[in-house]
Amino acid sequence: MLAKAAPLAKLVRVKKHNWLLIALVLCLALIAVHAAQTPAPARPAAKSAPGMDIAQTVTTVTGVAISPLLGTSAYGAFKWFRTDASQREKLPWFAQMWFWLPALGIVGAVALKDAGGVVVPTALKKPLDVAEALENKVSGLVAAGAFVPIVASVFGSDAVKEAVAGNAMFAALGVSGIFNVLMVPFAIIAFAVVWLAAHAINMMILISPFATVDAGLKAFRTFLLSTVTVAGFANPTVGLVWSLVIIVASYFLAGWAFRLTVCGTQFIWDYLTFGRTRCKPGATGNTMFLAREIDKVPIRTYGTLARNAAGELVFTYRPWLLLAPRTLVMPKAAYAVGKGVFHSEIVTVNGEEHTAVFTLPPRYSTHEEALSQVYGWGATTDVGIVAGLKAIGRFIGELCGFGAKPAPAV
Repeated sequence: MLAKAAPLAKLVRVKKHNWLLIALVLCLALIAVHAAQTPAPARPAAKSAPGMDIAQTVTTVTGVAISPLLGTSAYGAFKWFRTDASQREKLPWFAQMWFWLPALGIVGAVALKDAGGVVVPTALKKPLDVAEALENKVSGLVAAGAFVPIVASVFGSDAVKEAVAGNAMFAALGVSGIFNVLMVPFAIIAFAVVWLAAHAINMMILISPFATVDAGLKAFRTFLLSTVTVAGFANPTVGLVWSLVIIVASYFLAGWAFRLTVCGTQFIWDYLTFGRTRCKPGATGNTMFLAREIDKVPIRTYGTLARNAAGELVFTYRPWLLLAPRTLVMPKAAYAVGKGVFHSEIVTVNGEEHTAVFTLPPRYSTHEEALSQVYGWGATTDVGIVAGLKAIGRFIGELCGFGAKPAPAV
């Protein structure tokens, strides 16, 4: 009975944690909407209502998190054109022409690369995808540290304090002080989880060998960014609600996106540093990623595969890369190393059917035979595009009468 109750108690704790996050988000939305409906004290006409400022800020942070370089430069250009020429020198760094104009140029160059992505050979486009993924990481870090705190400073304004104080319930609870303390950290956390989910698209593009899949993923990201922008301009409250929906959804995708980001980062590192030239499969274990969920260990978990004293295959990993190490004993099967174009895999072989179990980082390319010998497996096999091309070659050869084995005499 106690053994059954323990997992249930753990599930209840997880659900409580999730509901606390949702409750906080709903509370912030309620305060923002109330602030938008509460008349603010007399002030210059150029200033907007505090609730509208909050809604626009949340929408801006969400949009920038989806595409940091595009969002930051576009928002900076918008601020620059909306500001009187005599006051432009007082604008923050992202609203200065020396930043947003070159940044928009880079965004345009990336758009041209994506426009020709379907017709450009994957071997030529992949280095550009690596550069774009690296740019997304750098611009995301810069935006999180230098852009979001500036934009979110509206949450500490006197107008917001007065709007919150205008409601008897919020004033009695003393929400104003708590609200101002929590808002900037909330904006940074919201940016982080949305950026992590959006950055996973770059990682999927990097891992995927198909240009059509890449185009579909980028079209989805552009569509998502456009919905945030259009909703924010059409109605600040609608933009706020839609942004909060994206933030909550990104929170629940954080674990999956983090593992995918770690996988993509390893790929970038191996590509940029030519990791295969230094790699030598180790007899005591080799690092790789799970290609599918096994015994509740999620897909793309990063760890080391080795054999224990009993000869079993054991995968050792750390949740979130920092927690205590855990082990997964792999089920018994016929394993083999599968050769791919940009990266290889460890697969289980069942006749002609291959099932991917581990994704190997690019550093193991050209080292598949040595890796197979480390684990005591037989000959390597072909997977993915390589297997498909060879199958097509065999079919054409047999169709033309070349390479077909004669049938044994009866």
